[in-house]
Amino acid sequence: MKKPKPGAPSGEPTSPHLAVPLPAVPPSAAGALRGTEDAPVHTAPTPRVSLLRQVTASQLSADGTPVPTGPQRHLAPERASEASAPAAPSRAEKTRTAAAPVASAGPATPASSREAAAREAESTSPYVLQQGEGTTSVPQQAHPQARRLLRRFIEDQAPPTTTFNIVDRLVGSPYANPTVAQTPESAEELARPVLLFALDLAEAMFRWGAGALDVETSVIAVTTSLGLRHVDVDITNQSVHLNHAQPDGLPVSMLRVVRSSSDNYAGLTLVHQLVADITAGRVGLEFARNRLRSIRRRHKPYSKPIVLGAGALFAGFFVLVIGGSVNGALAATVSSLLVTLVTRLGSRWNVPSFFSVAAGMFVATVVAFVLFQLEWLSHPELVVAGGMMLLLPSGRFVSAVQDGIYGFPVTAVGRLFSALLTYASIISGILVGVAAWRAFSQRELDLAAAPDSPSLPLPVLCLLVAGAVVCGAVVQQVALRHLWIIAAISVAGYLVLRLFTDDVWHSPRLAPAIAAVVIGLLARWIGLRIGTTPLVLAVPAIVILLPGLSIFRAMYRMADDNEISAGLVGMFNAFAVIMGIAAGVALGDTLARPFTRDWNARARKRIRRR
Repeated sequence: MKKPKPGAPSGEPTSPHLAVPLPAVPPSAAGALRGTEDAPVHTAPTPRVSLLRQVTASQLSADGTPVPTGPQRHLAPERASEASAPAAPSRAEKTRTAAAPVASAGPATPASSREAAAREAESTSPYVLQQGEGTTSVPQQAHPQARRLLRRFIEDQAPPTTTFNIVDRLVGSPYANPTVAQTPESAEELARPVLLFALDLAEAMFRWGAGALDVETSVIAVTTSLGLRHVDVDITNQSVHLNHAQPDGLPVSMLRVVRSSSDNYAGLTLVHQLVADITAGRVGLEFARNRLRSIRRRHKPYSKPIVLGAGALFAGFFVLVIGGSVNGALAATVSSLLVTLVTRLGSRWNVPSFFSVAAGMFVATVVAFVLFQLEWLSHPELVVAGGMMLLLPSGRFVSAVQDGIYGFPVTAVGRLFSALLTYASIISGILVGVAAWRAFSQRELDLAAAPDSPSLPLPVLCLLVAGAVVCGAVVQQVALRHLWIIAAISVAGYLVLRLFTDDVWHSPRLAPAIAAVVIGLLARWIGLRIGTTPLVLAVPAIVILLPGLSIFRAMYRMADDNEISAGLVGMFNAFAVIMGIAAGVALGDTLARPFTRDWNARARKRIRRR
C-alpha cells in the first residue's frame, strides 16, 4: 500500500473503495491496513455502563471515531489506551457499523457531513443489538422524566424494612420528648446500674396497678434519658425483661418477676412525677435511685380502718344509686364490712384469693338472705350486688383490655384470665349461699328479677355517685388532693350514661361505653395537667358504670338447670358491656392525645428521631 499524498485531506479514508469511516480496530490491525507506523490510529475504549447508555452516550469525533463519554473519559491517554487496546470492539461500535449505510465507491465525504449523518442515524433509526444468533431492535429512550414519574407511581418508594427505633414507642405518651444525657462512648459501666433502676421502677408500677403500656413507656423514657439508647423492653404478664445490646460491647440482660400486687395509686402518681423529672433532665441517676427508694418506703395515704369504712360506705351509696332502699343501703354496708374482714383474714393465713373471695361473697349472701327472712329487706339481690362491687377486678379488667389494644397480647390474656377467675370466685360464693338458703328456707326468692329504676332526683343521684366514687378511690389509695377531681369526672360520665340510656338511644349496652369515652378523655386531659397518670383518675371513676347487678343475675340464672341458656346470654351481655367500658376508656385516652402532646415536662414541637 502507498503512503497518503501530502495534499490529501486528513479526514479522507486511505482506501479509495470505502466511503464511510472504518470501525475502531486494534493498533496492529490499523497498522496493517494503513501500511505505516506513523499513521494515526483511533481506538475506542469500552465504557463500563449499561447497554442503552453505552449506545447513546458515545459520540463521534471529527474523523468518525467514537469518543468515550463514560467513566473512562477522565483517564490519562496512556491508561485509556491500555484499557482499550486489548478489548474487542464494543457493542456501540458494532451497532454503528451495522446501522451506517454503505455507499458506492466514489469521492470521499467530508468529516462534518459524516458526523451529521451518524448523529441523524442514531436519533432516528433503531439500534440493532446482537444477542446470540438473532438480533433485537431497541428504540431510543424518549421522555426520561415521564418514565421516571411512571416508575415512581408503580414501584414502592418506601425504604427497606429496618430495625424499629425503640424511642418511637414514646410517641403520644407523656414522655414523648426525653432529654438524653451525655455519656461516654462505651456505656458498659453505665448499663448495669441504669437497668437495675429501671427494673425497680417497673416493679413498683406493676405492683401498684399500672398497665403494660405505662410501664414500657416509663422504662424507655428513663433509660433513654440516662444515656442508654439500645435497650429492648419485654413485658409479659408478671415479668419485665430488659436487654441492653450496645453495638460495640457485650449485651447486658436482666429479668424481674412481680408476684404480688397492692392498690397504691398515690405511689403511682409519685412515680409518674419522678419519670417526668428524669425525662426533663432535672434528676440524675443517683438522686433518682434515692427518690424511688423513698417512694417505695412511703406509707399509703390512708390507714386500714379508713379503707375499711370507705369500702362499707361505697356499698351503701351504690345500693341507693341502683334503686335500693335505706334499709338495703345499711345492710350492704354491714355485709361489705364482713366481706372485707373475711378476705383480709384469708390473706393473713396465706389462703389463695380465689377461696377467700368466695368465702366473703358467701357471707354477704347469707347476711342478705337472713335479713330478707326477717322481712327487713325486700330486694336482697341489691345487697349482694353492693357487697360484690369492690371485689370486682375493674382496674385489672380495664388494664387487660388496654394491653390487648396497645399490643401486649400475652399480658392482656394473663390479666383477663385472672379477672375471670375473680368473677368465678364471686359467683361461686353466691351460688353456695343460694344453695344453703334453699336447703334451710321454704320462702320463694327470685334473685333474677329486674330491679326497680331509681326514684331519687337526678341531683341527689349525682351526689350519691360522687360519694360512692370517692369512697372507692380511698380504697384504691388515691391521693387526697385528687378525690374531688375523680368525683367530678365520674359525675360527668354518669350524666352521659343517663342521657344516652333514657333520652337518646335507650341502649343500656352502648351508653356505658360512650360514658367511658368521656371519662377516659377527661382523665387524660386533666391528669397530665395536674401531674398524674390518667389511669389514676379513670379506673376509680368507671366503677359506677360496671354492671355488677347484671353479672349477679346472669350467674344466678346459670345455676338453675332451666335457665342456663338465659344465664349465658346475660353473662355475654354483661361482659360485652365491660369490654365496651374498657375500650371506651382507651378510646377517650387516644382522642385526648392530640390536645396533650406538649404537656410533658420538656415539651417540643415534634419528636426528635434518634
